[in-house]
Order: sequence, then structure tokens, then C-alpha cells
Amino acid sequence: METALPEALLESELFGHVTGAFTGAIRDRAGLFVEAQGGTLFLDELGEMPPGMQAKLLRVLQEAEVRPLGSTAVIPVDVRLVCATNRHLHDEVESRRFREDLFYRVAVVELSLPPLRERIEDIPLLAKHLLTELATELDRPPPEITTSALRKLGRHGWPGNVRELRNLLSKALVLSEGEQLDAPEIELPEGRAPKVSQTKTRKSFEREEAAAIQNALEAKGW
Repeated sequence: METALPEALLESELFGHVTGAFTGAIRDRAGLFVEAQGGTLFLDELGEMPPGMQAKLLRVLQEAEVRPLGSTAVIPVDVRLVCATNRHLHDEVESRRFREDLFYRVAVVELSLPPLRERIEDIPLLAKHLLTELATELDRPPPEITTSALRKLGRHGWPGNVRELRNLLSKALVLSEGEQLDAPEIELPEGRAPKVSQTKTRKSFEREEAAAIQNALEAKGW
């Protein structure tokens, strides 16, 4: 779900439109709810949805039918809805920025994903996965990320979470040509103090030890 879209275009994206519904609507469009019929529809950044669209989404979920933009006909839909947001919807409901009735419609099963700074131990696996994905896009073998590079990543605060990690690794990969990605090739944003204390704690030693062991095992083919 693109939150930067004007509300009419967002409505068209989700619920569809008929020819002539707005300028540029030169043919009918089914919409994501209809296209996901019998399957799963994922809506990202649900907390950014404008109030008017929240009301329309609530009606669709209650009635199990959509009305394409510019049409008087309704289309029955049977869709499993999965939503994500970086906002605390409980707080959004309290501040009246998110409809309470819609919240209880979508919050049937809630999964909370901690920010990356609270799960530093995930960085080695995430970095390996992202480097493989990015290297495939560049049509080159993924480099091995060194222990010192992982240690450097582990000291960052990650205000941008996994998206920030992907961006940093993408930049490092583009600028590097070797078979290894080392700490000097990881450029962290300036002016941001690390969230993790520089004083070594038992937990930080355990994280670094785990990263070092995994790196060594991978380097030797397990």
C-alpha cells in the first residue's frame, strides 16, 4: 500500500475502478482485493492510511464486498488480510488518528517485531541473506562478511531497522570488489552515537563470540 498516493488513487488501487472514474482511468481495473480473491492480501504501513480510507476499508471487511471507484455495482470478496505498521496502533486509537472499530477488525492476531537494536544477534544471518539478495541483483557472487564488519554493525543503533541495514550493505557492496566485506567498507552514518554501550558486557561478548563462530564455520564449509 503506497501511502504517498492520493486517496482516490489509493481507493482505486485497493478496490478497483471503472472506465472514466477519474482522469486517466481509460479502462476498468479490478483492484487488489479482487485480484487476491481466495488468497492473502498484504497491506503495509496500515497506520498511515487516511481516515476516509479507513472507513472504506472497514466497510469492505464488514460486508465482504468492494465497490469499484465510479461504479454502483458491488463485488463479493473472500480475502485473508495481513497488515503491517511501524506505528503503535493502540496509541493511534487513543489519539483518534486510527479508527477503533477498524483496529479491532484487523488486530485478530498480533505479532510484534522488536527493533533491530534489540535483536543484534540477528544481524549475521540478516547480513548474509541481504548480501546474497543484493549480489544476485548485481549478477556477482556474494562476498563473505568478516567478523570485524559484523562487530561494527552490532555497535550501531539502527534507527532505520532492517531497511537501513539493507541500504548500508547495498552501498558497501557497490563500492567493494573483493570476495570479503570488511569493517572499513561499512560506512555508518556520521553524528549518530551507537546505542550499544562501548563497555563490554557478558551479552555483547556472547554475541560477538556467536558471530565469530558462525563466520568461521561458514568459511570452512561447516
